[in-house]
Amino acid sequence: MSRPELEVSRWRSVWRQLPLLIGLVALWLFLWDHVDTLTVVTGVILAIAVTRVLYLPPVLLSGRFNPWRGLLLGLRMMFDVVVASLQVAVLAVNPRWKPMNSIIAVQLLTRSDLVTTLTAEAISVVPGTVVVDIDRERGLLYLHALGTRTEADIERTRRGVLGTEERIVLAIGTHAQAVAVREAQRARRGSEKGRTP
Repeated sequence: MSRPELEVSRWRSVWRQLPLLIGLVALWLFLWDHVDTLTVVTGVILAIAVTRVLYLPPVLLSGRFNPWRGLLLGLRMMFDVVVASLQVAVLAVNPRWKPMNSIIAVQLLTRSDLVTTLTAEAISVVPGTVVVDIDRERGLLYLHALGTRTEADIERTRRGVLGTEERIVLAIGTHAQAVAVREAQRARRGSEKGRTP
């Protein structure tokens, strides 16, 4: 690789890590609850130190953000949290309800660490489900799901996880990931239509 190509590659790497650096500086400012020159400078120094000195798995950002898909993701997350909170509240006060829960393995469609992490966080935020383990090598999420009495309940939970992953990929994933997720969605819908009488 020639020197100009190496410099372009280095700048591209810095540009892709910029959102992570900004996020770390913002977190630092929130922790101090005070914005002045010293706090901002120490936040920038610590953000650079954390990303350069400490060993961290590389966070490969796609450099792409779809505002419309991001808005839909946020609105759907709020809807899911409200609905699940009401469902869990009803189950908690229902004296006849007997818990029937499951540990479910869900095969994700992407292998991106960032998408996997965001999917796990989004699933755990919704009451009634919590991610208990991640198999990073195989792209599996293991989650504890409340109220899974039948195979249909388990399948609905799986579809919910894959739907969350799909919305995250369409909002911030690479173009190739978005294409793969859309194809998997079409195949899933086709198989569901084939099963319905």
